[in-house]
Amino acid sequence: MERFKRMAPPSLKGESQPLLAESWMKEIEKIFRAIRCSEENKVSLATYILQERADVWWASLLRTRFEDGAIEVAWDEFVRLFRAKFVPEHIQDKMEQKFLTLTQGSMTVLEYKARFAELFKYAPHIVADERRKAKKFVMGLKPSLRSRLVAFDHCTLDEALSMACR
Repeated sequence: MERFKRMAPPSLKGESQPLLAESWMKEIEKIFRAIRCSEENKVSLATYILQERADVWWASLLRTRFEDGAIEVAWDEFVRLFRAKFVPEHIQDKMEQKFLTLTQGSMTVLEYKARFAELFKYAPHIVADERRKAKKFVMGLKPSLRSRLVAFDHCTLDEALSMACR
């Protein structure tokens, strides 16, 4: 908790501003990476800084769906519930569409990987397993890279990324 607080995480009041909610989520995840936060601590740390409408939403959800906190909430589930509440469906659909049409274009491989990871959060159902995720990544690479990599059966995104960076 102390390491988290030292990073000065932004609070979220739950205003009706989806871009603000997304920005908050990105900043929180950035802090989690910086402090190497364990999966089991993410929900309690993120919800600790919710305020006003957002805090009321979470308290209500804990009472009604998670038996006053007796049931553990996984980070992925929290993110899904958070987006359902604070990021309208049409914006989620737009981000999913961006994921579907994402290509490397003028980005470096690492920039493409970062954008891929960012947009993937809106479409995990589309690439349900690691192999499909790797295939989607490879198919979005520049043609010269894609033709080199498509012959290999990449089991993971990390394998595909490693090959693309060579």
